[in-house]
Amino acid sequence: MTEQPSRTGGRGALASALERHFAAQGCEVLTALGEVTLIVPAERLLAVAGALRDHKDFHFAELIDLCGVDYSAYGRSEWVTEEASTTGFGRGVDRDFDPKLDDPKRFAVVYHLLSLEHNRRLRLRVYAGGAAPMVDSVRGLWTVADWYEREAFDLFGILFRGHPDLRRLLTDYGFVGHPFRKDFPLIGQVEMRYDPEQQRVVYEPVSIEPRTLVPRVIRSDSRYARDPATRTDASDA
Repeated sequence: MTEQPSRTGGRGALASALERHFAAQGCEVLTALGEVTLIVPAERLLAVAGALRDHKDFHFAELIDLCGVDYSAYGRSEWVTEEASTTGFGRGVDRDFDPKLDDPKRFAVVYHLLSLEHNRRLRLRVYAGGAAPMVDSVRGLWTVADWYEREAFDLFGILFRGHPDLRRLLTDYGFVGHPFRKDFPLIGQVEMRYDPEQQRVVYEPVSIEPRTLVPRVIRSDSRYARDPATRTDASDA
């Protein structure tokens, strides 16, 4: 049985191979938290992905996952449980949040690749643009990308050039907007229900009231007492 390389050595060898093959093509290699990420210019995606799949140094034959990312609110958060409030940044709080639509690095597509031959994993990241995010489809390299790309299109509005059937996958075909975008309202834009008289689904204005979402806070009081005899619930008052 061939001895597998250590995890640390494997990551170092992979990073070195990526630098050697793709640095001249404008790619960037990042190593953090025990993981290797290759950032690829959008115009080089298919060439680099094809080499990652077929070259003997890589053989990333399997696409494990593909997803979209919206970086417009990256680094802005109020999710600190000890100081939670109804003020500060948050889609439920900050009504004036307005992402830069023309930011070329607002949207990205992230691919997770697996090489069974070398026992390695790799994250691939491609920035898709802001106002009209688009990258090439990798369905021709990994067929499993078909539904993954449709999901990213549905939820983030990212277009995949060359995809043969880019339709919504999780929302209704008449759905307005892309619900995983940071500027999409938490309560949605319309609500839908089945109307038995019309015998079809109808869309109506949202009837629920917006509410501010704050993190769950664990409080040290009698509600969490271990002895049920000493516990007093607010409902008993």
